[in-house]
Amino acid sequence: MAADTEPIEILLHLPLLCEDKNVPYVFVPSKTALGRACGVSRPVIACSITTNDASSIKSQVYAVKDKIETLLI
Repeated sequence: MAADTEPIEILLHLPLLCEDKNVPYVFVPSKTALGRACGVSRPVIACSITTNDASSIKSQVYAVKDKIETLLI
């Protein structure tokens, strides 16, 4: 989720939902950078990482998930 979202209230329900469902989450400083990380040229205020057990990037996705979880501790 992007910390520079305006108004921030449009995101504030997501951390509660993530915590309720035991889903790790992290705020990043810039919606522009988040958009670039998602591979689009527009700003993005929130995104999710999903997995597919047959995916070639499965290990990378789990590595990112583990790093996010260590930030929450």
